[in-house]
Amino acid sequence: MQRGAAFLRSQQDEETGGWSVQQRGPNFPAITGLALMGLLDTPGVTEDDEAVAKAVKYILNCQQPNGGIYMGLLPSYNTAICLTALSRVSQPPQVADARARALAFLRTLQWGEEAMEVGDEIENAGVVGKDHPFYGGVGYGRHGRPDLSNTAFFVEALHAAGVGPDDPAMKRAVIFLQRTQMIEQVQGDAGIIAVNDMPYAKGSRQGGFIYATSENKDTIGIGQSFAGVIEETLSDGTVASRLRSYGSMTYSGFKSYLYAGLNAHDPRVLAARAWIGRNYTLDENPGVGTDGLYYYFVVFGRALAALAEPRIEAIDPATGASIPRDWAADLTRRLASLQEDDGSFRVVDDRWMEDNKVLITAYALCALGAARQPEKTPTP
Repeated sequence: MQRGAAFLRSQQDEETGGWSVQQRGPNFPAITGLALMGLLDTPGVTEDDEAVAKAVKYILNCQQPNGGIYMGLLPSYNTAICLTALSRVSQPPQVADARARALAFLRTLQWGEEAMEVGDEIENAGVVGKDHPFYGGVGYGRHGRPDLSNTAFFVEALHAAGVGPDDPAMKRAVIFLQRTQMIEQVQGDAGIIAVNDMPYAKGSRQGGFIYATSENKDTIGIGQSFAGVIEETLSDGTVASRLRSYGSMTYSGFKSYLYAGLNAHDPRVLAARAWIGRNYTLDENPGVGTDGLYYYFVVFGRALAALAEPRIEAIDPATGASIPRDWAADLTRRLASLQEDDGSFRVVDDRWMEDNKVLITAYALCALGAARQPEKTPTP
């Protein structure tokens, strides 16, 4: 982590304090937010650190009059990550006001009863009811529909800002999370509990998560997975094609459930945990190979830190035996194998901007931070 932090320091823009700042754009304050969190996760680094202070100033300078923290593109993604980062610091004094304005802005971007038009320059969420596939979700603001990745960043930002599970925004998010979990129903203490009511999940028993409830604004309710489809034996014993759950989205959904107040014994959480056990690996982002590998490392680490258990039960695919894994040690070893001599981390894929060494080094430090300091109190 010390070496990775040194690399990030060497790449910080001297004039602005941000990272990956381009004169002609596009610029994404979220990259600076991730780098800031990576530095703060590094042993010995505090908010008094000069690089931290400069990064905070850059993020504050990116805040728009509407409260969002973005530079023309991806308002929810950038604001959510920057709000999570700002929740880690208390200085300068205007940070508290900036956090409150960013949180208020984020709330308007969630599809549901309280969605609001926040500006002509960005794509707004819409007012929809609970039966709508978009309900409770948050999107990039360019595809006309919400997705799990942005919804997970949204939930994480609310959690970091101190928003509790009884908040209406959290409750709405849980409904969207259920519709991205590939399981139609689960067995609870009081009987069968309906989970995903979308046609694409009918009979599914995977338990993992997919990317979105719709591909775009014109294909509402057909679902989307970057892992394609699988032939699945359904709950009634028949075999049919179903959207395939995959790693980064499953850990994102799992983590979001915990942040939204579901306890570790909730049947929805247990279904996701069972998928994780069957697909435990750090060799790849299961289901999509090396695509989004470092993003996967972050959500892997943060999800299991939120679970607050030192070991996770992995299932040997050959024998079906349960093998306890020290996930933090596994994650640390894997990232150590990818670190370069200059402290940065090796590019393994270019999808989703992961050919940007600043971004993947920030991701790596955030993942290592989760492994170094897992949350001490498990979800009740």
